[in-house]
Amino acid sequence: MNFSSMEYFIVLSKELNFTRAAEKLHLTQQSLSAHIAGLEKELGCKLLTRSPKLDLTYGGRIFLQYAQEFHKNYLAMQRQFCDISQNHRGLLRLGAATTRGRTLLPDCIAAFQQQYPNVEISLTEGSNKALIQNLLDGDLDLAIADFPKNMQGITFQDFYKEEIALTLSKKLFSQIYGIGLEQVLQEFQAGHFAELARCPMVLGDEDDIDGRMGLRLLKANHISQPLIRARSHNVGMLLTLCTKGIGACFCPLNLMEHNLSAGEKTALYIFPLGPKASYSIRFGCKETTYSWSIIQLFMECAKKTYRKKEV
Repeated sequence: MNFSSMEYFIVLSKELNFTRAAEKLHLTQQSLSAHIAGLEKELGCKLLTRSPKLDLTYGGRIFLQYAQEFHKNYLAMQRQFCDISQNHRGLLRLGAATTRGRTLLPDCIAAFQQQYPNVEISLTEGSNKALIQNLLDGDLDLAIADFPKNMQGITFQDFYKEEIALTLSKKLFSQIYGIGLEQVLQEFQAGHFAELARCPMVLGDEDDIDGRMGLRLLKANHISQPLIRARSHNVGMLLTLCTKGIGACFCPLNLMEHNLSAGEKTALYIFPLGPKASYSIRFGCKETTYSWSIIQLFMECAKKTYRKKEV
């Protein structure tokens, strides 16, 4: 039995589809089927049922537990010996939300790979909830996210602070509030947002911090049924919709700063929500049998790069 066959079985157990698993593994379906058949022959046990749909047998579920444990220990062994030999190479699996990743990671990765050119970085983009689940499932080594305060099995390091702001296009603001525009503008600047009940919104997903804080602010202003025109976990998409006048949105100030042109910013009203809408973005990595030095080195490089960029 070889490690490759175990890895193939792990991927197939996640996909439960030979076509998708073979594509992910860069194998032909025939080759993947041959590896699975070889495992079944060696173990003397069927690992999969193929009808009415592909699924794991009882034996398949037991073998998956062993395969995952072998894979975890094999990866830990590889990384530990890389550290022992000071051979800084390997694959770092990194996750971040789409807009946050596009804003932060290019400079961080460029700086890191200047020092460690033999480390390949695999990027995963997704919602905050999906990234946390990927980390818990062992599909990521490191995630940059808004993590709950207490999560067992995950270790954290603070990265930087974000603050949410309300933003909407000046054109939309004028269309909605008309004659009373100046009064509403003063209310918004003072942090009173009851008039948002009349304003269409483009909101983040409730699993993401901007979506949660936006809904919290609306409820605090007695708006239980906002006029939602669109939802997305991609902050960049929400900002684009906002600049088009589709609706107001809640967005981290730093992401707004880096993803809008000067002309787009001048066409918007931006209302910072202050300390009550600030929070920490953190690094999270799963507790493992061996802590790979590359993960710590990347975090240190990213924090240093971010501080330079903010100066």
